[in-house]
Amino acid sequence: MQRTRKGFTLIELLIVVVIIGILAAIAIPKFADTKRKAYVAAMKSDLKRTVSAAEGYFADNNTYVGMTAPTGSSGVSLTFTGTATGWTSTATHAQAASASCSVGAGTSTPTGLQEGQPGGAACK
Repeated sequence: MQRTRKGFTLIELLIVVVIIGILAAIAIPKFADTKRKAYVAAMKSDLKRTVSAAEGYFADNNTYVGMTAPTGSSGVSLTFTGTATGWTSTATHAQAASASCSVGAGTSTPTGLQEGQPGGAACK
């Protein structure tokens, strides 16, 4: 009597598992920093809204003194410091403790940044 066996051998299954492991080892490092990048993008977006709000406030009041920071998106905390001739704002995210972004205008523009452009050493 002749038997025909259907299915995969143990060696074939092990080869497939090894190939999947190699692909995972290549892909995981590429996507490991994705969440942090999303948090930084949220901080930059909120700072861009702060630029618009600050300039609108200045147009109405001819000073930045007295303006409060707008509400940040989910998890983002914004701080705002205004003077008569400039302002600076910083954003941090609750889930990205090591990241913070700054933006400023006028005499309060943070060192190394262009006026009105979010960035900074820890904002990457």
